[in-house]
Amino acid sequence: MSEHHADLVFTGGPVHTVDPTRPFATSVAVRGEKIVAVGHDEVHDLIGPATEVVDLRGRLLVPGFQDAHVHPVGAGVELGQCDLSGATEASECLARIRTWADAHPDRPWITGGGWSMETFPGGIPSRDLLDAAVPDRPVYLVNRDHHGAWVNTPALELAGVTRLTPDPADGRIERGSDGEPSGVLQEGAMALVARHVPQVTLDEQLTGLLRAQEVLHSHGITAWQDALLGEHASTADPAPAYRRAALEGLLTARVRGALWWDREKGLEQVGKLLARRDTFTVGRIKAHTVKIMQDGIAENGTAALLGPYFTACGCASANAGLSFIEPAELARIVTRLDHEGFQVHFHALGDRAVREALDAVEAALTANGQRGNRHHLAHLQVVDEADVPRFRTLGATANIQALWAAHEPQMDELTIPFLGAERAARQYPFADLVRSGAVLAAGSDWPVTSPDPLAALHNAVNRKDPGSDRPVFLPEQRITLNAALTAYTAGSAYVNHLDDTGTITPGRLADLAVLDRDIFSRPEEEIAHAGVLQTFVGGQRVHAAADA
Repeated sequence: MSEHHADLVFTGGPVHTVDPTRPFATSVAVRGEKIVAVGHDEVHDLIGPATEVVDLRGRLLVPGFQDAHVHPVGAGVELGQCDLSGATEASECLARIRTWADAHPDRPWITGGGWSMETFPGGIPSRDLLDAAVPDRPVYLVNRDHHGAWVNTPALELAGVTRLTPDPADGRIERGSDGEPSGVLQEGAMALVARHVPQVTLDEQLTGLLRAQEVLHSHGITAWQDALLGEHASTADPAPAYRRAALEGLLTARVRGALWWDREKGLEQVGKLLARRDTFTVGRIKAHTVKIMQDGIAENGTAALLGPYFTACGCASANAGLSFIEPAELARIVTRLDHEGFQVHFHALGDRAVREALDAVEAALTANGQRGNRHHLAHLQVVDEADVPRFRTLGATANIQALWAAHEPQMDELTIPFLGAERAARQYPFADLVRSGAVLAAGSDWPVTSPDPLAALHNAVNRKDPGSDRPVFLPEQRITLNAALTAYTAGSAYVNHLDDTGTITPGRLADLAVLDRDIFSRPEEEIAHAGVLQTFVGGQRVHAAADA
């Protein structure tokens, strides 16, 4: 092929570039891994006899999506276990559990998860239900949010958990009126049983990673940040699976890995994290981030709030959630990690956790100056008005999970009544953050919720689940499709330190996705109806739908 010709040309646009200097085009040329031209008919001059031409036929070309907060290895492994995702009735959950247990009589434990809290009264299923379904083996099933686990009596007995077992500092054993464990372990209490669950093997993890990579590519995702490289609850460290995939040439995505901060230890673990950064930075996996989980979730009352939760009767409770790391210590930790060149990826849902994380970022900037580490806060369910402008001031990125910003049973039954009207009105303030000048990135938290970026774009724009008959959720916090797409491409590329991706610009890597329609020319209520036809990483096709 002539050096003048392109290897790959997309034509017959539209092309939404996410490049403010040239937002729209109709043709794009790729040579090797990189984009070499963006424009219109003049790009056709780069077509040679060996050039592959993709006729878009009016379908939309966008930069590849990047998921800034996702757990692919665990998601892929769970797809091969007892999967309760999507079950809306307790009877359906139990039927799936019995069926899976009967089909796997040799498994010493029944593991898996994906159950939704709203499926059970008060969000708390009982161990009695599991005992009836699986009386002969221990069962450990994480919920959809992965902040709680449902266990049966054999599991509790094997772990030695009784009415006398104290709650750990970072969790809670749900109990009946008699003080006996009722069958749900929240947050850090999950580890009481999880440490007894057989670990998945490296081969199983690699299979899960490759299964998940295929799913993510099918949704147009070309890069992601794995939000937890390390051992946590019943999850084995996925880092070795990434390393093996990278060394064997199996990792086709670009991955940033967030090394887990063990909150039971202190600064003495920094040396280990530095060693892990070196070990697990290989090929397409970079482990230059540390994940700090500062609080839990609102549905079980562990998200850290500035004021107490309400009770079911509307009275103030004695519970304001959990800050897993004391704020002054958090500031010391983040300052040290920032000094060592780590990006910090915070889990922060409640307004107190958000403030504590921002305070820690501010302490690091004061001590170290601006080092370009691009710290970011994920989830941001409740943000105090005074903290919204601090994202821009501190250069902290707001990492949003837009699928959560909608009226659905878990929100309406287990969250809003316990937050109260004032706090509930400050949930997921996407528009406020955009207006303040904050940088937005976006992710799914899969397997907590769907990995589909188009579904997330839909909710960011509409604040409503597709097809839902519930009202729009805080409509004043809707953002434009352009802002949402930018968050899921250029914004996530920014936090992933992938500065040569995220937009369709000459000189950047050809990480691209072809959608089956132009979502900018269709009604906003139809965004989630779109699908991905083809996905390219570095100019190489990694996904093609049957009708592509």
